[in-house]
Amino acid sequence: MDAKELIARRVAREVRPGTLVNLGIGLPCLVANYLPAEMSVFFQSENGVVGMGARPPEGMEDPNLTDAGGSFVTAVPGAASIDSTFSFGLIRGGHLDMTVLGGLQVDGQGRLANWMVPGKLVPGMGGAMDLVTGAQRVIVAMVHTAKGAPKIVQESELPLTALRPVSLIVTELAVIEPSNDGLILKERAPGVSIDEVVGATQAELIIPEMVPEMVGLAAV
Repeated sequence: MDAKELIARRVAREVRPGTLVNLGIGLPCLVANYLPAEMSVFFQSENGVVGMGARPPEGMEDPNLTDAGGSFVTAVPGAASIDSTFSFGLIRGGHLDMTVLGGLQVDGQGRLANWMVPGKLVPGMGGAMDLVTGAQRVIVAMVHTAKGAPKIVQESELPLTALRPVSLIVTELAVIEPSNDGLILKERAPGVSIDEVVGATQAELIIPEMVPEMVGLAAV
């Protein structure tokens, strides 16, 4: 199992039946692959779809049906097409149960930076600011380091997406929960030691006496 699959499988455990969930572009989209087929979850895309389904078979793509990243998707029974005003109203009004977003950095207070790298051309903010501010739960799904450099840092070098701390950080090494007292190490990946997590993390971690390994990562 590679790092991205492990992260997606662990995040999938956070999804609850009957909820409205937004998955960010890239790694977060993989989460949908690891949900039980019988789980009734409606995926929302900020460009105006509630009820996104899997990518269509080759040759069945509909250019009018894409996710926020422009990738082709399908629609599940009961899906709805809505305009951007309604879509962002769902997000800003607090009606989204959960969003899963990628991250460039998360600081020691659990605040996400995921939209801009100074001096580099990147896709831009998209709906990230609204999602972090408006969704009831915000989960960051990202690899723990970039080119060997920690992405969980005491002070972010990048512009923050929002001042609100995220709900949970899931990487291929650990599950970390921001709190008023700091970042709590909740779980470690199978075979990963606490020292390995600490060594790959710049921000200070609160380490409970017992830090269990992630469970429930098997295929669904």
